[in-house]
Amino acid sequence: MIHEITVKTGRQTEFVRLTERVQELIEEQGFDSGRCLVFVPHTTAGITINEGADPDVVHDMLKELNKIVPFEDGYLHAEGNSAAHIKASMMGSSITVLVENGRLVLGTWQAIFFCEFDGPRTRKVFARLD
Repeated sequence: MIHEITVKTGRQTEFVRLTERVQELIEEQGFDSGRCLVFVPHTTAGITINEGADPDVVHDMLKELNKIVPFEDGYLHAEGNSAAHIKASMMGSSITVLVENGRLVLGTWQAIFFCEFDGPRTRKVFARLD
């Protein structure tokens, strides 16, 4: 069964922590062990696992992504959001996390982040427990 998580973003580029929402879903479903697939069905947003303890890491990641792929760079795409498409492909559209004893199996500092590159928007994230 596929579960939907709604994410509201407030800025053009933003990382939204989803770890706790995914963990809540696992608990609500009474899921004990297996895999949790988290998928973003958008071409201008992505998903990643990275440091969740120090918010400066997210700041630094967004700063560098915006340097590598600037918003304006003579892109041809008529909608004007080519940078968002490029960044979304760099991050990827899905992650898989192991679940054991009803808990996400993540490293001490790891967190799941939704990556917004064309906001602000209301987005969908899908999760499947297998």
